[in-house]
Order: sequence, then structure tokens, then C-alpha cells
Amino acid sequence: MAISVTAAKTPTLNSERSITALAASSSSSSSFLQFPERFQIGNTKRFLSQRPRILPVVQAKKQTYSSFDDLLAKSDKPVLVDFYATWCGPCQFMVPILNEVSATLKDKIQLVKIDTEKYPSIADKYRIEALPTFIIFKDGEPYDRFEGALTADQLIQRVEESLKVKQ
Repeated sequence: MAISVTAAKTPTLNSERSITALAASSSSSSSFLQFPERFQIGNTKRFLSQRPRILPVVQAKKQTYSSFDDLLAKSDKPVLVDFYATWCGPCQFMVPILNEVSATLKDKIQLVKIDTEKYPSIADKYRIEALPTFIIFKDGEPYDRFEGALTADQLIQRVEESLKVKQ
């Protein structure tokens, strides 16, 4: 279930011929997702916080674009693109973080996830060599770029600083 959302629109690519976008809005019900307090990467156990994180459940709806460039051109907000792969551990770690970031920055950016295994031509075009890689697009053009897993606070700060400094 793709839940990474921002600004009520979270496109994800599903086929070579079309781009399916998942638009999300917070559920009006009182349902919540609860994430574990600790997790394990390899032999190292990590703690997220002293208290469990609770996020509202997000519902998605589909939108179709003819190409990635079309999606970028039609966006009325800057687009944060997460280039990922399903086999990438840090990319999977970012899923709940991107949910949190998208909820926080929903009025400022649109979040899009692109699977580099399904769309190698897009990954090649933007020279994606490490995963996850994040690129902020503004007016259809790359605006800022950064790589690696980040905490929600770090990602929010990076996006806000990038948009503030370069506007």
C-alpha cells in the first residue's frame, strides 16, 4: 500500500506508458497507525523515541499522467521525488518518514515516488547512483538534490531550507 503523500498528491509510477498518482487526504475517521518504538537493522537495535508514534490513516486515489515530464509540468507546487528500489533497506526505512513529512508539508510540496528498477530511463536521466535519492523539482526542472536516509525532522528542514533559500 503506497501511503507516501504530500500536499494531497503522491504520484507513483506503475507502467511505462502512464504514471499513476496516488493522491492522499487525511481520513476523517479516528483511525490511526501506530509504529513500533524500536526496530532492528542487522544486529543493531534502534529506538525511535520513548513513546510510540501515531499518524492518521491516509486514503489514496489514483491520477494518471502521460509521462514524468507531464507530471512535473502540471504540478502547481514544487515536487519532491523519492527515487527508490524495493530491495533497498534505507528506502523501506523512509516509508513512514515520508508519510510524516508529507503530512507536515502538504501545503508546500507534492511527493512522488519512482521505483528505479521499473523506470531505469528516468533514473539514468537524473543520474541516480545512490538510493534513496531525493530531487526537488520546481517549474519542471531539478532544483535541489540530496541522497541517503534522513529522519523526518532532517528531511523537513532540508526541504524548507531549500525552498526558502532558492525562491
